Amino acid sequence: MKLVHKLQVKNPMGLHTRPATMIVKLLQNCKSDVTFSYKRMNVNAKSILSLLMLAAKKNSRITITIEGEDADDTLGKLVEAFDSQFGE
Repeated sequence: MKLVHKLQVKNPMGLHTRPATMIVKLLQNCKSDVTFSYKRMNVNAKSILSLLMLAAKKNSRITITIEGEDADDTLGKLVEAFDSQFGE
């Protein structure tokens, strides 16, 4: 299954080290391939350095592509993390 969804970075400091670390931990046991796209850059969402390279600021819209057997569950977890501003 392949899912594509857009999410907005809501936390004040954007997608910095703490949210990137939370995303990598959240995806640690995920079986699907997860890609984040922003400003013509596509990165592996399971890599903290790749996520930091996006340099996504507050209100940036990131396109998330998830392909694999647990895509629905993975998308739900990511939506919840982005909506809660990664606990900040």
